[in-house]
Amino acid sequence: MFAYIVRRLLLIIPTLVIILLVNFVIVQAAPGGPVEQAIAHLQGIGGASVGGSSGDGVSSGSRASRGLDPKLIKDIEKQYGFDKPAHERLWLMLKSYAQLDFGNSFFRGATVTDLILEKLPVTVSLGLWATLITYLVSIPLGIRKAVRHGSSFDVWSSTAIVIGYAMPAFLFAMFLIVVFAGGTTLNWFPVRGLVSENFEQLSTVGKIADYFWHLVLPVTSLVIGGFATLTILTKNSFLNEITRQYVVTARAKGLSERRVLYGHVFRNAMLLVISGIPQAFISVFFAGSLLIEVIFSLDGLGRMSYEAAVSRDYPVVFGSLFIFTLFGLLIKLIGDLCYTLVDPRIDFAARNA
Repeated sequence: MFAYIVRRLLLIIPTLVIILLVNFVIVQAAPGGPVEQAIAHLQGIGGASVGGSSGDGVSSGSRASRGLDPKLIKDIEKQYGFDKPAHERLWLMLKSYAQLDFGNSFFRGATVTDLILEKLPVTVSLGLWATLITYLVSIPLGIRKAVRHGSSFDVWSSTAIVIGYAMPAFLFAMFLIVVFAGGTTLNWFPVRGLVSENFEQLSTVGKIADYFWHLVLPVTSLVIGGFATLTILTKNSFLNEITRQYVVTARAKGLSERRVLYGHVFRNAMLLVISGIPQAFISVFFAGSLLIEVIFSLDGLGRMSYEAAVSRDYPVVFGSLFIFTLFGLLIKLIGDLCYTLVDPRIDFAARNA
């Protein structure tokens, strides 16, 4: 097991390098780089890309034709590091990332590390609680649906699950705001920020209550999609295991239904469910929170990464990409290790021998 973990950790390094390399090439080909953004701002055009420029900007001749001093252009290129060729910029970036130095934001006046640490609590709060609630509700519900397959409970709960799955998270978020956040006569929950403005003046219990009070609507919005998928996955996994021969044998030996279900079926059925944990967590943690952060005015990593991509803030884009990829790979490794907790018969060392 230890050798397997070491191999997986070592594979993270080339995986990160390849992902950064591919995205670096793509970003360089994208129009409207930071140099172009700065020039457009100086000329009062705004943040949109100008002309058909690449990430390295446009040629000095076309810039000079806009009435800007060529020396100023060179100074802007030097400020953003575009006075160096692309391969040299890539090498310097990889060297810095190897030391966990993500550089400084082009437009935010702070280091990328400080920005990530500042936004991380919001994204962690949304991803962690949404994933936790999804699994705490979906697994027991899926088991109950499998045990009572075909009953009225199974039918009406499946109907509710399908409706929830069909409703996009952002649309459900708007529905919750209309119903519970002042859109009607009910004004029970806030719709802005992770905590209240007077958070520091509250007691410890008050701070905890205020924190969860602000999380109710955004977390509920995130849960709705993953909740449906995981419930159906759990139900189908248990239904598949219940029909196997070892279950028939266990019942023939006189074991109680509860002992058969949780002592024999649970372990095997949960393997399929656990395999979906990394993907579910990554989806909620990194991908699913952007629109929710925007709708509920939460300043998290998803929103920061989107704004950085729009403004071509390359250090923030690549720093966020590095963190997201690293966390994603580590979560997948943790998901594999969870297999051994559910079923100790699984031996990764033997599989890779």
